Amino acid sequence: MVLISGAGLGGLLLGALLERAKIPYYIFERAAKVKPLGSAMVLGSTVLSVFEQLGILEEFYKFSLPTKQVDFFDEKLKKLATVSMESEEPIAGYPNRLFARPDLYELLLRQVPKDRILLSKKILKVEEEDDKVFIHCSDNSSYEGDVLVGADGAYSAVRQSIFKDMNQQGILPKEDLEDLIAGYTAAVGITEPMDPEKYPQLKDKSNCHFEVVVDGASYSWSVYCLQTNQICWMLVKQYLSAEEGKKAMFMNSEWGPEKNESFLKEFQDWACPYGGTLKDLIDATPKDLISKIYLEHKLFKTWFYKRSVLIGDACHKMLPAAGQGAANAFQDSVILANCLYDLKDNSQASITAAFKSYYDQRFQFAKGACEASKIANKVMAGSTWSDRLMRTLVFNYMPRFMQQKHFEKTYSYRPQVTFLPRAPNRGTGYLVPQPPSTRYTEEQRERERKL
Repeated sequence: MVLISGAGLGGLLLGALLERAKIPYYIFERAAKVKPLGSAMVLGSTVLSVFEQLGILEEFYKFSLPTKQVDFFDEKLKKLATVSMESEEPIAGYPNRLFARPDLYELLLRQVPKDRILLSKKILKVEEEDDKVFIHCSDNSSYEGDVLVGADGAYSAVRQSIFKDMNQQGILPKEDLEDLIAGYTAAVGITEPMDPEKYPQLKDKSNCHFEVVVDGASYSWSVYCLQTNQICWMLVKQYLSAEEGKKAMFMNSEWGPEKNESFLKEFQDWACPYGGTLKDLIDATPKDLISKIYLEHKLFKTWFYKRSVLIGDACHKMLPAAGQGAANAFQDSVILANCLYDLKDNSQASITAAFKSYYDQRFQFAKGACEASKIANKVMAGSTWSDRLMRTLVFNYMPRFMQQKHFEKTYSYRPQVTFLPRAPNRGTGYLVPQPPSTRYTEEQRERERKL
């Protein structure tokens, strides 16, 4: 039995994969009601082959739009640069697609039977005894399993519990005790359907019209179209000192609507690249669907301990600019599911070997993604002099062949589910080899023998 803490995107995909693998599991969600929040996201070939394996790729395409380019402007809407993304598709095999986070959440939610998700289950304590892991929840309920997966975000209760145990034993790396690195506060939202006559960009269903504005001080904002004539927006404020960042951290919660009018007022009079002001978009967005979020980052060295293992933001919190957070959470889910599928038994030795294989396959790639997300955030939202210098260099002096090399490296890592039929390699770029499933290979041979 696999116990999954957190019904976020990573937890849901892991549940969907375990469902296909016929591995028993439950997902424990602390909220009393599943209510997907957030704004726009971008996903591409690093995970879309998995969607193809699961048979949900076409449905995903229905609510997403191609991301052909990103246009950058200053606060007066003078264009700074256009970064084309069309050359990535031949290399990767799939286009980059932009969509509303709630739409993807609903799609993944449909892949998990309702009785596998238990709500109002806030985990307070984790214990291990007699080759089992136990979770104790705030409603006085307790559950036991063979494996516990912490898919519960940047402030993971599972991580805090296992780190406390490891620290008491003196075996936790010191850097894992350090706080997440602060830097930005943001507000995100999705408008009601808007009038295409007022916003002509909505008429174009071949491109999401990804527009980013950087004011050169401490503010940036971006807007994007959806298939549904809605407009996603994101407002970002950079804190230029650690003290400012730490103070802001205590005023925010991830993906949770709250009283954020004062923050929105700081942006409302700025020009929107689609026309009008940002206030027009803010006023057209249901207030309970506006979320104020705190943007932090940190790569933890410890990803597993005994029968507990971490995925997604619980072990590598990334900045959002490069679209790496969700993609890497999905890759974690895929590799962990592959390793659990190949478990020989439920002994601690087998589980430790599976967790180590998961870590070995994922850590270096997650580390690279963390670095890429920091650089992308500097380019797209950074306001320090060094950020502005980097933006100038990237926009005006980076040779095209260097961009191509970056694309080829990024899209060379496209792990698939090893216990499902593989999706074909649709790209022209190099593909990092992936260890096959020994169990699936044996089962395939047995099926062929019987035929």
